[in-house]
Amino acid sequence: MKHPVAIAITAVFAALLAAPVFANEAAAKPAPVDLAKGKAISAGVCGACHTNDGSRGLPANPILQGQHAEYLAKQLTEFKAGKRKNAVMSGMAMTVQDEDIKHVTAYYASLTAQPGEAKGKDTVALGEKIYRGGIAEKMVPACAGCHSPNGAGIPAQYPRLAGQHAEYAVVQLTAFRSGERANSAQMTAIAAKLSDTEIKAVADYVAGLR
Repeated sequence: MKHPVAIAITAVFAALLAAPVFANEAAAKPAPVDLAKGKAISAGVCGACHTNDGSRGLPANPILQGQHAEYLAKQLTEFKAGKRKNAVMSGMAMTVQDEDIKHVTAYYASLTAQPGEAKGKDTVALGEKIYRGGIAEKMVPACAGCHSPNGAGIPAQYPRLAGQHAEYAVVQLTAFRSGERANSAQMTAIAAKLSDTEIKAVADYVAGLR
């Protein structure tokens, strides 16, 4: 049987060893998301191009409303780091503090995206074919495999595409194809196999997904 003093000393050492673990766990706990702060950042920094709530602004700019917070955070971080390049966005992203990225991206993700519509009646069938079935002879996978059949995407992995401006989607797919946008090796490989007609068709189809 251990001496009472030895037992007491062992207990003290155990407590001392345990204390830093609890302290570290408390320090590592992330701060809560502040949607009101995210809304303020949206209005003050992002609104000029994306509208205050990230809804259907100019077709040249992406719709942020309803987009996954994780995807938006990745893009902002990569604009800041220079991994994704755009003269306007690189500058604007630098004005958003790292700790504020989670607030503004969570704000956009909390909103319900407004529906869009396809306009190319002559190409909608081609766009649907590519989105849902890919292009076997070119080894192009179906877009739905990653972005889901209804275009909702998969949080933290693939962005929501449903309702996105076709014009914006065309620019991004073309940039992936040329290598101008290089922050997704997967999309670069896929876009490299698409013709202008195929890019426009699938982008227009995506715009009308709901």
